Amino acid sequence: MSQLKNDRLLKAIWREPVDMTPIWVMRQAGRYLPEYRAVRERAGSFMALCKTPELACEVTLQPLQRYALDASILFSDILTIPDAMGLGLKFIEGEGPVFARSMQHEDEINRLAVPDLEQLKYVYDTIQLIRRELAGSVPLIGFCGSPWTLAAYMVEGKSKHGFPQIMKMLQEAPFLLHHLLDLLAQSVCAHLNAQIEAGVQVVMLFDTWGGMLNTQNYQEFSLYYIKQITAGLIRTYQNNKIPFILFTKGGKSWIEQMAETGCDVVGVDWEISLHEARAKVGEKVALQGNMNPAYLLEGPETIRREVSQVLKSFGQGSGHVFNLGHGITPDVPPDHVRILVDAVHEISQSYHAQP
Repeated sequence: MSQLKNDRLLKAIWREPVDMTPIWVMRQAGRYLPEYRAVRERAGSFMALCKTPELACEVTLQPLQRYALDASILFSDILTIPDAMGLGLKFIEGEGPVFARSMQHEDEINRLAVPDLEQLKYVYDTIQLIRRELAGSVPLIGFCGSPWTLAAYMVEGKSKHGFPQIMKMLQEAPFLLHHLLDLLAQSVCAHLNAQIEAGVQVVMLFDTWGGMLNTQNYQEFSLYYIKQITAGLIRTYQNNKIPFILFTKGGKSWIEQMAETGCDVVGVDWEISLHEARAKVGEKVALQGNMNPAYLLEGPETIRREVSQVLKSFGQGSGHVFNLGHGITPDVPPDHVRILVDAVHEISQSYHAQP
């Protein structure tokens, strides 16, 4: 932490005293920024942008040039692993991610292997570029999708409401699904460790579709593999502790189980109050979240009021990383993000006043 000019995020994660609550925003580099759209057009496609380290670095840094954020998050995608496995990922406007090949048959899944990390070298090259450009200003967060979330896209072949194909596999061929999830857990762990070795100072797992499962299936098909990843992660690198953030969208019922995985931070969406989440986890983990991104479409007073509500819900002391309850949406006016960031820093100071 000593080499960082702003280590507020790491201090909050370790529940050490901070002067104000740190803030970063999921999808803080993205389509709501006109400068991002210009680079995306220059790149020609979303995947070309991801796979060109200089451009991915440029868009990673764009929000930090506008706002006083306390962290940077690598510009990449949660689906880089299945792409590296040869499934042929592309993004179609209005449809989202689409794979050239879906994984619905036993012989297809059995042919899959943990990808050669050389296929993901563009991610690690991007991280090294970002770290050089950041010059120790704020920490850099790396990330990946959870095994369940990756499998949902791989089996369906694209984003589809309810992901019926993987739910069918869960019922009719659970052993095959477990084989796929085990392979993905190994791949995710290797990818996150390679990101750590390339220079990220925090890692985050997006279990975006865990919330579509019931409690028993969540524990068996999602949480079990998250625990595998946690156990295999590099937790100290070059004398620095590497914190791990776990976020399950729609996971309000499983806050306590998430806190037991060995993660350091539980990300919380807006379906549960931070007061309730904090009561469930106690001092076991820090919490991240959880303002509804829809409020960023409202006026400045509404944004400030909601910031105040979220901070009040968590209460006094460290251990809170302010974020949205999910990613920022493309229609948010950029100036509203400045209002958000400044309001968090200003209003939160009273929650960290030393006695």
